[in-house]
Amino acid sequence: MIDECLVVEFRVTGDDCPLAVASREAGVAVECEPPQLRDDGYALLRFTAPESDDLAAALDADGRLRYLHRSAADGRDVYRCLSKRPCVVHELTNVGFMAETLTYRDGVERHTGAVVGYDVLQGVLEAAGEAVGVRLERLYPLGPEGEKAAAGRWNVTPAQEEALRAALEMGYFSVPRGATAAEVASELGISKTAFLERLRRGQSGLFAQVFV
Repeated sequence: MIDECLVVEFRVTGDDCPLAVASREAGVAVECEPPQLRDDGYALLRFTAPESDDLAAALDADGRLRYLHRSAADGRDVYRCLSKRPCVVHELTNVGFMAETLTYRDGVERHTGAVVGYDVLQGVLEAAGEAVGVRLERLYPLGPEGEKAAAGRWNVTPAQEEALRAALEMGYFSVPRGATAAEVASELGISKTAFLERLRRGQSGLFAQVFV
């Protein structure tokens, strides 16, 4: 039994992945579940994004994606498709990286996942070093709370979590503020009113857990 399990976060640029390209062209953030890899090298993808016809058009025009399906749930678009373009995450997966969350924003990818054991970590880092545009952002041991995603652990919805993360990354909570509510809402592809509602509900869920 191996005791060490590490959480690893990579930042990827220049991968030319279909989701990265579409996020840049449409100006919206895409949240993707870990891809299901097939023996033929293709990957089955399921991902969500704010409602955006521009994103749908960019995805539909990409010949590397097949069987693209779009539906709606909780104010977001849900996509399923087959990708014919192997991405960096596939190379990392082949050497032991267990992807858990994949985010694409303005052409930049962030992959967070787990690695079991330092020997596997070494192989993953070597593969990352050989891939173009991959940078290690964070590395830390998986703690008792690490098995739960933030949304489940803190009683917030995925949409609320996305609003909170975007606000934090863009400096909305900084003093002075690095971005206005309208700017964060635009980044998410939603109205200012919808962003502020998600933010308030998300904060309420967080504070209810912190100050219980």
